[in-house]
Amino acid sequence: MYRADNLKSLIAGRRILIAGYGREGQSAERLVRTLLPDAPPAVATQVENGRWKDSEGLWHADWPFDLVIKSPGIPNFQFSILNFQLTSLTDLFLQVYADLTIGVTGTKGKSTTSSLIAHLIPGSILAGNIGIPLFDIVEQLDEHSVVVAELSCHQLEVLHRSPHISLVLNLFQEHLDHYPDYMAYKMAKLQIALHQQPSDHFFYCTDNPELRDLVQRLAPRLKGQLHPYSLSDLQPPTSDLLASFPLPGDHNRSNALVACRIAQLATRQPLSAFRSPLSAFTPLRHRMERVGLFRGITWYNDSISTIPEAAIAALRALGRVDTLILGGFDRGIDYSPLVEFLNEHPTKNIVFVGAAGRRIKSQFSIFNFQFILEDDYSKIVPWCAEHTPQGGVVLLSPAAASYDSFKNFEARGDFFAEQIRKL
Repeated sequence: MYRADNLKSLIAGRRILIAGYGREGQSAERLVRTLLPDAPPAVATQVENGRWKDSEGLWHADWPFDLVIKSPGIPNFQFSILNFQLTSLTDLFLQVYADLTIGVTGTKGKSTTSSLIAHLIPGSILAGNIGIPLFDIVEQLDEHSVVVAELSCHQLEVLHRSPHISLVLNLFQEHLDHYPDYMAYKMAKLQIALHQQPSDHFFYCTDNPELRDLVQRLAPRLKGQLHPYSLSDLQPPTSDLLASFPLPGDHNRSNALVACRIAQLATRQPLSAFRSPLSAFTPLRHRMERVGLFRGITWYNDSISTIPEAAIAALRALGRVDTLILGGFDRGIDYSPLVEFLNEHPTKNIVFVGAAGRRIKSQFSIFNFQFILEDDYSKIVPWCAEHTPQGGVVLLSPAAASYDSFKNFEARGDFFAEQIRKL
């Protein structure tokens, strides 16, 4: 294992608790047991008010640990009353392999952009929030490796070292149920750049006001080389390079632009070298995914849309949308920008789903569209088919989380597509 001694030095001689036993927790346990076979860690499936629950479901009030490896799903405040060192899988990985890593975060677009960067850099390894724990790839690493890590705000909360190349795509209100306020969420994201060295690189989009203003405020603390980028950079020949990129919309073109620039920095190839790989990129599912033509109607699955800005971007990208499906689990996000956009660019039909959908509907003062309040997608899809004209477009871009009815946004998008194919 490349740099195994470096990893081992971070955890050896410590009384370790792995907090959370999902995908990352299980990965952390495997690595710790490999590095320290004679000192197995304890595992907490849940942490609450200083107590921890073991794999047998028993709660413990004692805390005989001096190092806790926290999984992303457990909020930091659960540990505030305790005295120990808090770390995470991402934190440990970057303390050893930061120089090999390109880190990508942002409220929206990080999976697509991470996948695109990995696609543009031959031989790179894609991992992180996209579904592959970082500890699961350490056996593959050597001095020439390039790791493209998609990193969520939860993975970035506890960090002592930032990636060699870091990217923040945008900042919008999200995960407000996990943080005390919006600023705490934004600061979690910016950890990806706040622990860089002068030889490192930080890319950020100046078209996003929240991000631009925060970077300006934090500038004295940012040691890496700054690489601001903007849609205004899309002038020939750069705009010609992106002409064949398969995803529609300015937000996708912006993400493709920075992916090319990062790949150029990492590979030292000219931008023109990425023209063919860009055109061959396969878009990820549930992201402006064209389900197909059914009943003379084109259906799009954008279930990844969990904030109003994502829905607005999808509407702008498609241009024509006759029927829009909005709503789901309500996390208290401000929907006024979406309501204002729809007042100025009305659709013919809107389906309002769940508590979020009902709150969005309550903010309209003018109803220049047909609508329905419905939570069951087996009823939503036939209603859309009945009310959307031939040659029209139906878009699922909910601007809300799925947890009121589905395990995740993928399950929501899959069920939506299944119902369409039953028409």
